[in-house]
Amino acid sequence: MTTGEMAKAPALFLRNATGLVKGWSGFDAFAYSFMSVNLVCLGMFYSLAIFGYVPDGSAIMSILVTGVGMTFMAIAYAGLIAAMPRAGGDYVWQTRVLDGIPGAVIGGAFGAVALFLVGTAIGLDGTVTLVATALGTLLGAFLGIKRGGIGFVLAATGWWFILALWAPIYGFILKIEFVQPLAAVLGWQDGVTFFGSADGTFAVSIATIVITSGLVALGMAGYARIQRWCLYIGLIALALMFVLLALSSQDSFKAAFDRESLALFNVSGAYDATIAQAAAEPGLEYAGSDFDGFGFGPGTLLLVPFMLFFLLYPNWGSTLYGEVRGAGDFRKVLNGMLGGLWVTVALAIVFVFLAAKAFGWTFFNASNETYVNWAYLYTETPPTVPIWGYPPMLAAYLIDSHIVQAIIIFAFGAWWLGWTGTLFLSSTRMIFAAAFDRVLPEWAGRVSDRGVPWAALALIMIPSVVLSWLYAYTADFYPLTLDATLVIAVTFFGSSIAATILPYWKPEIYNGSPVARYKIGGLPVISIAGALSTLFLGWNLYMWLSNALYGIGVGNAKSIIFLGALYGGAALLYIVARLWRRAQGIDLDAIHAEIPAE
Repeated sequence: MTTGEMAKAPALFLRNATGLVKGWSGFDAFAYSFMSVNLVCLGMFYSLAIFGYVPDGSAIMSILVTGVGMTFMAIAYAGLIAAMPRAGGDYVWQTRVLDGIPGAVIGGAFGAVALFLVGTAIGLDGTVTLVATALGTLLGAFLGIKRGGIGFVLAATGWWFILALWAPIYGFILKIEFVQPLAAVLGWQDGVTFFGSADGTFAVSIATIVITSGLVALGMAGYARIQRWCLYIGLIALALMFVLLALSSQDSFKAAFDRESLALFNVSGAYDATIAQAAAEPGLEYAGSDFDGFGFGPGTLLLVPFMLFFLLYPNWGSTLYGEVRGAGDFRKVLNGMLGGLWVTVALAIVFVFLAAKAFGWTFFNASNETYVNWAYLYTETPPTVPIWGYPPMLAAYLIDSHIVQAIIIFAFGAWWLGWTGTLFLSSTRMIFAAAFDRVLPEWAGRVSDRGVPWAALALIMIPSVVLSWLYAYTADFYPLTLDATLVIAVTFFGSSIAATILPYWKPEIYNGSPVARYKIGGLPVISIAGALSTLFLGWNLYMWLSNALYGIGVGNAKSIIFLGALYGGAALLYIVARLWRRAQGIDLDAIHAEIPAE
């Protein structure tokens, strides 16, 4: 970029500076990464609750394999952040890198796959589906060859549209990990029943949206203070849980579980009844399995796509690095991401070992599977105990005091509170960045004195309310949970490709960045990591879309149609924005040829 070009660049953008404040330290970025790959909120429910569906897989090795795969992605992302440390993350990188021939190839391939899957899902004739696939190829290639096209589509779906579905998922997790367990041990049976209903599900979703919006409104520095306290309290609570499980035997846990199930839910012999129900459940028929430890059972790799529900996000703060001090330091950024990832991997392994020891591996899986089957409408038979067997609650049962149990559950609520800001905080920066580039209206790029993009926040809040209502009152939305992970993985897949080609396709950006000095055998580290990340994420996307085990691919037509609507909507929005800005004399190609101001 020449000096003259740099001088003219600010006139292209919404204003000369973003107005965002660098309110985070490196530790704050680590804490955000750690809370994003949340062991309690995303690990215990869902990823670590599905082992019974693949009984011949190794739980421990699936976690480790996923951790290794995500390490490559973290390296690629750290390189991209060091090269372009701007608010917006994936949006900025993809709109600046994925264009021309690479963009056309990526866009064409994406459009072809998308329209082929949608055509198949809605039952179009084979010939019509092939014609639609060809049209998808052309449209995708057109979007990809233009600067900013395919990048906007992938970033908008992954950081904006799909986050509206995450709002009720966050609310659902609040319900089953905090509200219902607390109501149960405090003897509020009407509360247990209400929050188990559609009205209760909608109520916690709205509460989630309000709480999360309030946290985002505090600004980066304000949210970081709350996150730090939640991190400390959450780790203390987790340590207490680990001690209880380590000191407990399976027999003592069985006695405690039966005692509390009778006292709280009037269910006798609940431990054995839960195992018996899982063995008899049609479509599940989980008769028990041995804990595999560090073996590598034949089903291990099938578990990896499930593990991504909690381990996919060590880079979740990538859209925020324009507001992190020292974001241009490759090692500092990488250490924060890898620290968040591998501390979580280690804690997850400890948890799985302790759960197998104290709860019993067969009971642990049976309790999870009977609830998951019922909650996601795979069966109409409710579980033996009417709420999920939340592991911290189960561990608290070992102490025969409902007051102490309530305190433990309340303390574990810090994991949710410290995590819930991730719902909107990262997504608002993608929306803001697109407005700063003039793709979205100018008002979406306005920020308050604290650096809070209120308009961007409204653009994610409103659709979140709509999808929360659908999630609560429309049965079709429950089985779409893994779509929320798949769409984000597609966005990360796009950035992994961008990292791979950056040194060769955009050398003027790469050569001037701190990451340019890192090479292995003469090859850029960012390209090696990006290529391995692309392969890892691509394999997971293929598994999700092709294997009926995951419930969201070719075996679920509604899932494919939902995904098609998201990506089609994003493509249409970009085309309209491009035509609108061209009529105003604004050249989006010129904007996306420049790195935005800080």
